[in-house]
Amino acid sequence: MTAASHHASHAPAGDAPAVHIGGIRRITLDEVAAVARGGALVRLAPGSLERVRAARAFVDQLCAEDRTVYGVTTGFGHLSRVKIPNDHVEALQRNLIRSHASGVGEPFDIPTARAVMLMLANSLSRGHSGVREQTLGLLVNMLNHGVTPVIPMRGSVGASGDLAPLAHLSLTLIGEGEAWYDGQRFPGAEALRAAGLEPVTLGAKEGLALINGTHVMEACGSLALNDARRLTRAAEVAAAMSTEALLGSYIPLDARIHELRPQRGQGMTAARMRSLLHDSEINASHVDCGRVQDPYSIRCVPQVLGAARDALDWCESVFSAELGAVTDNPLLFPDDGEALTGGNFHGQPLALALDTLAIALAHVASFSERRVYNLTGPHDWDTGENRIPLFLTPEPGLNSGYMIAQYAAAALVNEIKVLAHPASIDSIPTSAGMEDFVSMGATSALKLRQALDLAYRVIAIELLLAAQGLDFRAPLRPGQGVAEAHALVRTVAPTLRDDRPPSPDIEALALAVRGGLLDMLAPEDALAEAPARPRRSQAPSGARRAPSAPSADRAGRGRH
Repeated sequence: MTAASHHASHAPAGDAPAVHIGGIRRITLDEVAAVARGGALVRLAPGSLERVRAARAFVDQLCAEDRTVYGVTTGFGHLSRVKIPNDHVEALQRNLIRSHASGVGEPFDIPTARAVMLMLANSLSRGHSGVREQTLGLLVNMLNHGVTPVIPMRGSVGASGDLAPLAHLSLTLIGEGEAWYDGQRFPGAEALRAAGLEPVTLGAKEGLALINGTHVMEACGSLALNDARRLTRAAEVAAAMSTEALLGSYIPLDARIHELRPQRGQGMTAARMRSLLHDSEINASHVDCGRVQDPYSIRCVPQVLGAARDALDWCESVFSAELGAVTDNPLLFPDDGEALTGGNFHGQPLALALDTLAIALAHVASFSERRVYNLTGPHDWDTGENRIPLFLTPEPGLNSGYMIAQYAAAALVNEIKVLAHPASIDSIPTSAGMEDFVSMGATSALKLRQALDLAYRVIAIELLLAAQGLDFRAPLRPGQGVAEAHALVRTVAPTLRDDRPPSPDIEALALAVRGGLLDMLAPEDALAEAPARPRRSQAPSGARRAPSAPSADRAGRGRH
């Protein structure tokens, strides 16, 4: 499952608000998604063009003075000791792009490639890189006209920038390489010509500025954060549905418990769960059932999913800061008359965040699979007239129901756990030892993308099975939010009565959830209205009715 096809044209959306880059205000993660996935136009913020021109004038001054400046009048990496004469500067930049375009494998999807382009343009527009305005203008125009370079996914070690993939992007700027336009894959020069654009001839410093940044890691992480946030919220919905289907206790959601452990995410997840489960007939029907405690996958939802929320918040802070960064080298400070060589291109901050996000997703998916396992049975404690049968099928034996759907969830979680192994703890030196410690953050980004795809399918499996469990609890009504979620799931996947292949339902539901199917349920800005303590609704006529108040000897038990 991919967020968008490789062959989508992504022509600019005329009614989408423009995203302004290069200004004092940083662009946001939502704006990245608007450009990458929604085709929003890109504009230069007021004042950015003046800063770009000033930095370019400084580069021209350095060349005129024949000063030795890395990447401007010297070679690159271990070849930085080689002085390049002024009449070879253009050839130096062209050769840099061609030689570094050594990426391999399948290309990024168009939305991710557009996000990479936006990250690059956003960094260059801050006026510390020394590109000419026509080079930056072409990059922005490519975004606005739907010309998207074909960028192989593999080849970056995430240290001296994402060199290989960014070189493939840059080939299109000089009329080489390949690009998507209007749903077709063209040679770069033809794609530009079809869009009414002309390639540029790179001047001093420009090739280095184009490839020497963290933009691939940054683009992948920015889009993944939006997807991971949606996934985690969907996992909370799935957990609430499973809680109802499995007759779970509401007591662990009581706000007083979470006030004694003030982890922000934990409290937020507990509040969402209370909102989703509010006003439930199912809960009232088993409030005095005598079970003392639920498994951790039901009882500890706020603690586990809340921890994932906190991890996402930290990762978001890292990527939000990067959206205001300039990450090439050397960096130019025209007002000070200095070109400073540093290491802003190193991907370690992003690599660590990308690996952390993958680990958080592994916990979310693994936690979900345990509820899937519980939903399939056996349910020896469930003795009521509305009980759930083994493997969630009306006729176990004749039908296998969702037996193998749990196998699929287990297989997906196993793969996600492998993908959660951090790439950023490894380093393989490059450039003859000059780059002796690299971040491998691009690998972290690629693993994260795969883990997200798989995790959405795991959550889809839980939603599918929890909805089936709720069908067996009818006519008892679940909490209001759970009832809405159940209805939404049923618009995608009908109730399972006789065996059919679950695979199409799983894939369709994963795609729908990733597209926002559950987004409107229990929004965070409305949680202040949710009750702080779980309420026990009146049991409906004919249901297993709870007493109006617990007896003294049961007051300390994990009542349901």
